[in-house]
Amino acid sequence: MAEARCAVSKQIMEEGHRKEYEEEVGSLWKETYILWMRAVKRRYYRIRNLLRNGMWPTSLWNLGVSVVVLTTAQLYPVPLTSGLTSLLARLAGWLPFPSGCPQLIEELIASFLAGVAFFIVLMYVRRYTLRALLSYRGWMYEPPRKQSALTLAWGAMVRVVTGSHPTLYSYQLSLPRMSVPPLSETVDKLLASLKPLYRDRPEEFATLKQEAVEFERTMGPRLQKALIIKSWLAPNFVSDWWVKYVYLMGRGPLPINSNYYIMDQCAWSPTHNQAARAGTIVYQLMLVKQQIDRQTFPPLVIRNTIPVCMAQYEKVFSTTRVPGEEHDELVHYEPVDSRHIVVYCKGVMYSLDVYDAFGKILAPQQLHIQMQWIIDDANKYEGQYTEGQKSIPTLTTLDRPTWWKIRKDHFGSGINRDSLKVVESAIMFVNLDNHSFPFKDLSGRASYLLHGDGRCIWFDKTFTLLVFKNGKMGMNCEHSFADAPVVAHCIEYNMVNEVLGLYDNQGRPLPVKTGAINPKVPQRLVWEVNKQLGDHISRAFTLHQQNIDDLDLRLHDHDNFGKGFIKTCKVSPDAFIQMALQVTYLKNAGRLALTYEAAMTRLYLQGRTETVRSLTTQAEAFARAFVDPNVSKEEKQRLLTEACDKHQVMYKDAMNAKAIDRHLFSLYIAGRGMGYDCAFLKKVLSIPWTLSTSQQPQQQIADSPDCNEAYFYDMLCPGGGFGPVSDHGYGVSYMVPGERRIFFHVSSKRNHPATDSLKFMDQLFETMQDLKNLFDKEV
Repeated sequence: MAEARCAVSKQIMEEGHRKEYEEEVGSLWKETYILWMRAVKRRYYRIRNLLRNGMWPTSLWNLGVSVVVLTTAQLYPVPLTSGLTSLLARLAGWLPFPSGCPQLIEELIASFLAGVAFFIVLMYVRRYTLRALLSYRGWMYEPPRKQSALTLAWGAMVRVVTGSHPTLYSYQLSLPRMSVPPLSETVDKLLASLKPLYRDRPEEFATLKQEAVEFERTMGPRLQKALIIKSWLAPNFVSDWWVKYVYLMGRGPLPINSNYYIMDQCAWSPTHNQAARAGTIVYQLMLVKQQIDRQTFPPLVIRNTIPVCMAQYEKVFSTTRVPGEEHDELVHYEPVDSRHIVVYCKGVMYSLDVYDAFGKILAPQQLHIQMQWIIDDANKYEGQYTEGQKSIPTLTTLDRPTWWKIRKDHFGSGINRDSLKVVESAIMFVNLDNHSFPFKDLSGRASYLLHGDGRCIWFDKTFTLLVFKNGKMGMNCEHSFADAPVVAHCIEYNMVNEVLGLYDNQGRPLPVKTGAINPKVPQRLVWEVNKQLGDHISRAFTLHQQNIDDLDLRLHDHDNFGKGFIKTCKVSPDAFIQMALQVTYLKNAGRLALTYEAAMTRLYLQGRTETVRSLTTQAEAFARAFVDPNVSKEEKQRLLTEACDKHQVMYKDAMNAKAIDRHLFSLYIAGRGMGYDCAFLKKVLSIPWTLSTSQQPQQQIADSPDCNEAYFYDMLCPGGGFGPVSDHGYGVSYMVPGERRIFFHVSSKRNHPATDSLKFMDQLFETMQDLKNLFDKEV
């Protein structure tokens, strides 16, 4: 091989191309140097972060102080440190120094080693002390402005023990681990939560209680022991099973069933220039990615004291859910292998490098130019691509085994394999949407973000960024790698900065100096679509259109009142809305529903979510009384307060790993792994969630502008939503941005005669007004 290179070199020079050859060699050396520098830089950040996170909450500064203090005490003894000096001298006598070594050197080395040992002890003491302190949950059950003396003292201790300047993952080793709830408590809470559903079927409920007693007496304790052992060995006894069995082993299509959407501002747009906004958003997201890669992204801390787990941020970018025959796989690409995004425009896909040759992020004005180049270039190929070539993303709408089989048969080699690798290794998928419609209302935009047109969203990517011709934007997000608040936190940085100002008067991005030079021209991806693959794509498109037609999604802005008024009722805004949903479902369906509300468990290491079962006996009593005209207004107020108080305690219990659903799920998975098929667990876990709900976080950036100011009224984000969990139920998410309004997202299936999202929304708004009338003295 070396001889061949020499022969080629000689031929080039003999043909008079010495200059070109030297330029080529110089370019090669330059590229090699750049790659080497990138590797050195990556290793530096990796080693630095490992050291920081490994030592936290202590630091190198603590190590230096320990060594300096002990060394100074040894060199300049005083009566106060005589005991320490003699101890160090004794330590020096124990160490195996070579003969003839000066005593001063021996004592200095001994003091240095003692300083290191003291630092290590200090590190572990602070870490485990912090973990023990963070296990305290009394603060959550006390009003923020009426904290007990114990809680105030606890908070002071946490701040003293906590290290300074934490990085993204600094708190991870200090977070408490979730413990397994007692089996008897879980069974009792389960029966209590199901009692309202069986109110008219007492015999069935009696049978269920007998089955619960039998389970608790026989199989339950064995499964409980297995879970307890797992909780000792694993970072989290449920999260890995939750991701694997609930998400990655789900075999249905991702759109509508699993993925969710996130909106941008409700009415305002910072620019109507599609390419400008796409370039600016990509730049803002790349800044977030850079902070995550370098672990400088600030960790979330509640009340400036209590940290939450940040593990989910690791896979926000450069990650794809790859289909499998029996279960999918989350594939994450390191920064060295993922330096580009994929942009879809008018049926054509482009690979766009977002870094220059020196590893600097392209500036927003450079990305704006690149996006506009893609739009112009896609016009040239609009009529040259077949429907199959323009619709490759449609395959990600299929059920997972079918997509896996097609991927294996048609994307395992050649140009399709290469193009697919580019898409799956991309930092993100961006759709410069070509539809000229302005959406008639928020509902139309929300629906499109959830399912697209069947061609424009790569549902396997962690998220697809959609930017419309009028400058509006949104996101479609895959669910297995992280929960919605994580992605919402990342995009919140962009939306906050857009409100503060990122564009000039002509809607172009303000110039930013990043030092990036000579961006590469975007590379168009090519696909080979034979007849068989084309038929697969056509069938996938047809099936997806049927699912789109079956979805009934409504997004309405409830601006009559918001949490400002609800607080005057002396109840939790979230609990107030949950009770409104119970009443609304009773009006809509004539019965009560098993209700799911998501709560986070990120106060624990690798925590994800838990379920709040909003249908309680207190909620049932209130809902039935509320629709009864014979019940007095005062009694309804009392029942509402009781139901809201109970709900608030349950929500806090869920955040503190005292709920039941993840425990029941883990017991079932443990039983399957041990060869048991528990009929009781299968029965209670198969009861459908006909009302699935979620409240979205309003603001996660501490220094965001006050959204209650009138100036920001049209700039508020409505949040996001999801499809119905049950085919004969509703999916409801809500955002409470500020004091004066609430955005509700309601979804259902059209093919079920008992569900109607518009009717449910109207009844919900009616219920909200009736609840207000309970407390409004002017009515």
